[in-house]
Amino acid sequence: MKEKEFKRIYVWQLPVRIFHWVNAFSIVVLAITGIIIADPPALQSNHEAYETYYMGYVRVTHFIAAYFFVAAMLLRIYWAFVGNKFAHWKSFVPFTKKWFSNLFYVIKHDVFLLPYNEKKSKLLHIKVGHNSLASFTYLIMFILALIMVFTGFGLYAQNTSWWLPKLFSWVPVYLGGDFTARLIHHITMWLMLFLIFIHIYFVIFHDVKDKDGEVSSMINGHKFEPNK
Repeated sequence: MKEKEFKRIYVWQLPVRIFHWVNAFSIVVLAITGIIIADPPALQSNHEAYETYYMGYVRVTHFIAAYFFVAAMLLRIYWAFVGNKFAHWKSFVPFTKKWFSNLFYVIKHDVFLLPYNEKKSKLLHIKVGHNSLASFTYLIMFILALIMVFTGFGLYAQNTSWWLPKLFSWVPVYLGGDFTARLIHHITMWLMLFLIFIHIYFVIFHDVKDKDGEVSSMINGHKFEPNK
């Protein structure tokens, strides 16, 4: 298909793109430091343990990344009410008949790679924004992010005097103790990483299959749709 047969559409506004990359960087840092905190490596050193601050730096980095993660999350929630139709919260939780039809169609043809029905594909097509599977996945990611924030700050509350983490000090108590809160925090991290790997796969899949600028859209904000 020639380039002139595509139309360029501005989809992802600047705040959405900022949220995306701050969030992505934060999750990478949180995952790496979180794994180290959960299972600290045995490092050889000529110094006594109290003379080094290795794990302290890891923990501080983890906490700083957590604040960036929360800041980006709050920005995205705000933009879900003031942003364009592609960023609006309704695009993530429409749950209409067409939404469910598109969800099962995407699972059938994008996940299980069954042959497309061109006529039905056009009927169930959702314009350049998120398809139903993507929007549903992001909704789950948001719920997992909330769990991470509540359990993470709940565990951090006992090690700080700042009022913000202290707001979550009830979480470990409610869950039955630090061990359960830490376990939930750890499992949720792996669930988020699993969904992120799926997200990356489908972004590349659609960029190659549909040639819609899926990858570059989160840099320049534009996607492409075939002219009718």
